[in-house]
Amino acid sequence: MNTKKMADQQASHENSQIKNTSINAQNARFIQRLRLGSIDTFSAMRELNICRPGARICDLRAAGYKIITQRIALTDEWGRTHGGIALYTLLAEPGKVA
Repeated sequence: MNTKKMADQQASHENSQIKNTSINAQNARFIQRLRLGSIDTFSAMRELNICRPGARICDLRAAGYKIITQRIALTDEWGRTHGGIALYTLLAEPGKVA
């Protein structure tokens, strides 16, 4: 199989996953992203296709993930500054000590 076809299939697989709006799919995307580092509400909505990031964080916390929330100010794509935007950071996963 040539590399262009493999890259196209991989991109297609990633696109299909991001289009899945089930709660389980959103939670899986969110925790996978949190393992890479902190993420804010705007980025979770835009990059992960998660409409209600706070609700998904509640799901993950209920499942045993230790996630802290910091409040920050961010400017949106229209140049408007919003205070109190959540920045989520994963500290520990279920069964693991922080």
